[in-house]
This record gives sequence, C-alpha cells and structure tokens, in this order.
Amino acid sequence: MTQDFAEWLGGMLRRREMSQKELADAVGVTPAAVNGWSQGRTEPRYEKIAAIAEALGVAVEDAVSRRPPESTRTELEWVFQKAPEDGSRMGGNVAAYAFTANLEVLAREATQNSLDERVGQSLPVTSRFVLHELTGRHLKDFLSALRWDSIEGHLREAADRRQKAGRVLIDGLNELERTGRLVLLRIDDYNASGLTGPEYGDGRFARVVRRTLDSGKMGAQGGSYGLGKAALWAASRFGLVLVNSTLSEPQDGRHERRMAGRLELPWHALGGEEFAGPAWFGTTDRDRNNSARSWWADGATTESLYLERVDPSPGTSFLVVGAYDGSGVTEDLEEMYDQLVAGVAHNFWASMVGGEQAGPLLRASVAAWRDGRVVRPERTIDPHVYEPARSRAVKAFLDGRTTSELTARDDVLEAAVLLKLPARKEPQEGHTARPESHSAVLLVTPTSEDDVRPDRISFMRATRMVVRDKKVNDLPLGHRRFQAVLLAGQAAGSSPDAAAAEEFLRAAEPPDHNDWTGTEDLTATYVRGARQCILNFKKAAEQTVRDLLKGQEEEGDTDEGPQILRDLLTLDAPKKPRSQGFPAVHTVEGEVSESGAWHVRVTVKLPERDAAWVLSPVARFVVRSGGNIPVKWAGVLVPERNCELTKSGNLLFRDGATRAVFRGVTDVSSHPVTAGMSCIEVDVPRAKEIME
Repeated sequence: MTQDFAEWLGGMLRRREMSQKELADAVGVTPAAVNGWSQGRTEPRYEKIAAIAEALGVAVEDAVSRRPPESTRTELEWVFQKAPEDGSRMGGNVAAYAFTANLEVLAREATQNSLDERVGQSLPVTSRFVLHELTGRHLKDFLSALRWDSIEGHLREAADRRQKAGRVLIDGLNELERTGRLVLLRIDDYNASGLTGPEYGDGRFARVVRRTLDSGKMGAQGGSYGLGKAALWAASRFGLVLVNSTLSEPQDGRHERRMAGRLELPWHALGGEEFAGPAWFGTTDRDRNNSARSWWADGATTESLYLERVDPSPGTSFLVVGAYDGSGVTEDLEEMYDQLVAGVAHNFWASMVGGEQAGPLLRASVAAWRDGRVVRPERTIDPHVYEPARSRAVKAFLDGRTTSELTARDDVLEAAVLLKLPARKEPQEGHTARPESHSAVLLVTPTSEDDVRPDRISFMRATRMVVRDKKVNDLPLGHRRFQAVLLAGQAAGSSPDAAAAEEFLRAAEPPDHNDWTGTEDLTATYVRGARQCILNFKKAAEQTVRDLLKGQEEEGDTDEGPQILRDLLTLDAPKKPRSQGFPAVHTVEGEVSESGAWHVRVTVKLPERDAAWVLSPVARFVVRSGGNIPVKWAGVLVPERNCELTKSGNLLFRDGATRAVFRGVTDVSSHPVTAGMSCIEVDVPRAKEIME
C-alpha cells in the first residue's frame, strides 16, 4: 500500500539524517509546519512538496507519489550480521550442501523456481542463463560497483582451511588473484511473479533474500523445502548472489529494479568484532540496527552490476558472482555453457513442448560473453532436438492425437495408470470428500534406431519437470524401441483427483526432486501405506509399458520367430539406420564486429539421401514476444566445408555429406536493434528454386 505523506516524510528525514528544523529552514517554513506534516495533522501544497523534494534530494514525482526514491551507488553498503552473544557459531549455510555441486543441478533448481512463479496461463515463463567472464578493466569496474573493498577482508578472515566453506573461499580468492578472471552467471526469468512483498514481513522477497528453509510454496509448485534457492549461493565461489526484480505487484508504489544482495559466509572475526557470517547489500535501514534494505536502483547502477533486464515483463534476475562448477567437471566458459544447456534440456524438455491449443510452459536459452563480446550466441533450447520421440509424445497428448495401437513410426499410444491416494492424517479444512484414486496418463511412442538411450520412461507432474528417468527392464523379446512418458497429477489434466495426486506426489519428492519415494513429509502427512502406494504406482507404470508392447512387434510370420532374430538370420542386406528427415542447424558460433554486424559460423547436420541438398539459410533476431525478426545477409554466404554457392546465392551441400559448415555476415541496415543488444538464430530451409 502507498504510504501517507507523514510516514513518507518521516522515513526520508531519517534516511537523510535531517532534522525537522533543517528541513524547515531549507523549505522556508516554520518548524511547527514541518512538525504538522510529520504528525499527519496537515499536508503541504504542491509547491511546498516540490521544495521538500529538492531539499531531500529526490524527484518531485517520488514526493507526490510518496514512494521511496531511487538509490545511487554511493548510498549502498554491506551490512554484516553480528555474532550472537551466546558464542554459538555457524560454519556456513547447511542448505547449500543439500544438492550435488554442479551446474546441471543449478539449472534444474533455478528453472523449477521460475516455473513455480509463472504468471497467468497464456504465456510461458522465459528463463535465460547468461555467463559473462570479466577480466581487466571490466573486472575492476564491476568489483568497484560491488564495493569489493568492503567485503574482501571478511572473505579472507572467513577462509578457514579447517572448514569446507572456508576451503571453497580460499580456492575462490586464489583463483581470482592468480587468473584475474571472474565469471558471472545471470539467471533471468520473465512472465514470473518477481520478488514481491514487504522488506521484512511475509512475502516472496523475504523468503528468498532473508530466510532459509522457507519456500511458501503449495499446490502444483515444485519445491516444498525452501532449498532450491540455496543452489544459487552454492554455485558461487564466494557464496555471493545479487538480485534485480521487476514486480508483478507494486511495493511502496514501485515495481521496477528492486535490488538486493546476500553474502553467505561462515562465522568469522574481523577488527576485534565477531560476525555470524551472512551479510546484506543495500541501503542502511535507520529504523533497524545492523540492517540493510533492498533498494530501487537507477539505470546506471543496474548496468554497472551486470543486472540489466532486457524485457519490462515481471520476473527476477539472479547474479551468481564467481560462478563455478563445484564438481570440477567443467572449468572454462564454453564447458559451463554446454553444461547449462544440457541441464535445462535434460530436466525441462517436456515443459518446453507446446501443442496447437496449449502452449509451452517454459522457454529457455543460454548465452556466454567475455568482456562484453559474444563467445557463444544465445541459444533457445528446442526440446524436439534433444528429445525428439518423447517431445512428439507430449505434443500428441496436448493436441489430442494419441492412438490405441502403433501403426506408424510417429504414433503415440496412450494408456491409464492408476495411483491409489491414501487418506491424510489431518483432513484439510474446507475440502469435500477426497478422491481415492487418480488416473495418470502413460504415453509410449517408437524411437529411432540411432537413439542411444532407448526404452526409457520419464515421470513428471504439473510443471512437466522430469522427476525420474529410468530404463524399463524385462521387455518382450523383439519389441520396438520406444520412449515412454508418465504424466501424473495436473500434468494429466485438471480435476479434483489430479489436484489431490499433485499434493500427494509433491510430498513424496525428496529435496533433489529426483524420485517419488517415502519422505518425512509423506510420513507426517499421510496414513500408513502411503509409501507402498508410490511403489505400486511406479511398478504399474512399467508393467503397463510391457503390456502395451506385447503384440507391437514388427509384422511378420510369428512361426519364424521374433523380428530381431529374423534380421540376424536373413541373407538380405541389413536395413539402413533411420536418420532425421531434414537438415538442421547443429551449432552457431558468432560475434559482433566493430561495424555492428553479426559474424556467424554455422554447422549443419544433414540426413542421408540420394540427391544433394540445396538450402537457403535465414538469420533472425530473437525477440521475447511474437515471431523472431528476419535480417538480411551482407553479400553472399561463404562455404567452408562440404558445400558451395549456387548461381542464385543458395548453398548446395555435397551428396553424402553428413556435416557442412558455412559463414555469413548480417546486413547492419536490416537490424531492428543494435546487434550488441540482440541474440541471433539461423535456420536452413530448403531453397525455393528446388521446392518449385
């Protein structure tokens, strides 16, 4: 709610450390008049409000609207929490060790949180992962904006080799000093709620920035432990994360650029004082000792901290400072990029599938920069590239095009799997009779011969995040290679039993959200036998797959034995492995030149066929709403491997080639926005001269 003028004026006087008499002198009124304004007995006229705003150093609009002003960099401070007087100590945030320390887990937890905060049902939530490596001047300027000099001493004192958190800090500080390199990972979401709510009271902001193990989630949302956000701090060598949020609901009359920072350190002492560990970055709260508030940032501060948002829609940007892969599997920027892509694609391919009537729940992309230059262009993840068979199955379900038997390579079988719902120990208030069972949806579809991980089943619920993925065993001899998907809870539809199943399965997920099993929450919420209901459900899903595959072997005389054995004994030439039907872009590498043009190098994956392919590559700028915008090529494309130019300027790809490479430069005059503020994608449709 908007403050009244008296409350706003009192807060600003404390913030500016100005007395009522000093304000009266600056405005040209008596101290009694200022006292009347501060007590709410009277309100000043507009011209006096303008004078008050000038005296306080704020915009007139802020005074009229009674909202907090934007804060500049000079007002920001790090405030460390003092150690408790009872001598107790914390060796770090235990929540940060609840997950495996790698970037794939970070991608899963962050994207799930974004999906949980999706606003409305018409548009997907957009999740962007942007890596940015800083060196030299870029690094120096960022550390200055971060007030690194205020926290470096705390970091070094907290770096105790006897503690796990301390050893991570030592390694991070040594790496920064040795290489002069710092990796930032910004995770943006759009069409999400944002960090709404008051500074200290209950709300999204306090749960994320101030509290631990408090998720406030319920219903179809993914998390229930409040642990997911800890993966962000665990992915920082220094336990340091900044946030910038655009709110879906205004707070104190504002909704853009609500910023804050939190540093998670173990107990340490500095300058004769003891500190509990955590610290917050913001403006000093004059009403609360040893506290820092979030601040409403100006554009310059947002830019200096690499937290600019590219879209005005609500959501939050998290900046992981000193991002790294704690497992040690990836070290350089390119490897980190690949692991983030794999993490999102593996866990959320189904969330990114849309149908003719129901759009996708999620759109995700990954990009990598180094000192302001593109290292890997932003790639929007296509689920049909990473999981073609299973994505086809989910799309068929969304479009209502499933079948009862497999008669073609692209058919999708649909069957029901029953989940028994046990009673709750304490019935929920206001609820009618609880459903006793839920009918989940099982989808089975054939997969290609080159699928390296066939015969698997994926389990998921409302947000369609993959909760479990496993191989189905004891399959019929000679069965068709397949992929299966189990849609449970509200992923299967909207109904009372789906909602009840959603609550039940959510309680059965451990903190890692990687299975449905017996958990403390399940035991505390449901009567005895709940765990067995889960086990029976998973077994029933696999058995239903086996039953569906019976009678779905390749056609032929059953007296001759299964097809798999007949193929081994036949004198005919073996069948050629199936491949993709159309050429597709495999990778795009590029950078923006000094002239402002995109220079790209494109690798194309080509399916086998008798005739050569003739393609007409198209470049597009990626936008957040509507279709992506085509841009022109500057001059002709440059063939590099296994292709050549035709007279029409198209590319002829050599017969038999499976990979080909070409280069191109975009025409700056056709750019809808500056290339440095854009992301580019390349498509390879067939040339019209051939199609005609």
